[in-house]
Amino acid sequence: MLAIISCVPSKQIAYFQEIEGLPINDASVSFEPTLKVGDLLNIHVAALDPEAAIPFNLMESSVSGGARAIPYLVNSAGALNFPVLGTINVAGFTTKQLTDTLVVKLSEFIINPVVNIRLINFKVTVLGEVKAPGAYTIPNERVSIIEAIGMAGDLTIQGKRSSVLLIREQAGKRVKIPIDLTNEQLLNSPYYYLAQNDVIYVEPNKAKRNSSAVGANTGVIISAISTIISLIAILTR
Repeated sequence: MLAIISCVPSKQIAYFQEIEGLPINDASVSFEPTLKVGDLLNIHVAALDPEAAIPFNLMESSVSGGARAIPYLVNSAGALNFPVLGTINVAGFTTKQLTDTLVVKLSEFIINPVVNIRLINFKVTVLGEVKAPGAYTIPNERVSIIEAIGMAGDLTIQGKRSSVLLIREQAGKRVKIPIDLTNEQLLNSPYYYLAQNDVIYVEPNKAKRNSSAVGANTGVIISAISTIISLIAILTR
């Protein structure tokens, strides 16, 4: 392990190199995820008159006698079916845009409606050379690639910081985006903040790949050497 660490220059380990004085792009800071097919939403409608809001909340009775909210699914057409209002196209909306849309539509039926929306299946997956690979649920609908890597315990020393792959679904197609964590311009990248269901893959560095190759062939090499030694011993008796 010490040999592997000593072979990795510090220039390949540090994030955001030469970041001093870098202006931050407002567009990247204000990023909001947009709704996609398969998203699950909790939507709660409230009003000054609680009775007036009841028809607009999707609920089901529980075994204990109470009621619980049923999440809304963004269907394959990019729409959801809302009580009374019917089908609403939501694909490409942010949760704020959908909130504003519902407030306008509901205002035709109830006075001063209040709409709260939460995307409940926002998750990202981090794989490869990180300490705790896995899928992570994001409760606040906003996470940067650095925060996601932090949740996965950071890169291992064998992780290639200049070669991280982001896999994202856009317009029904999976897109592969190379990310360089050592480049300070990542802070201004449109991919700095992640979208729901993004996958991050951290590539192993050359030292890790070489050590893996040696490890896989060690048994074969030892077996071959043992056979040769046995043959030599037999022939020289």
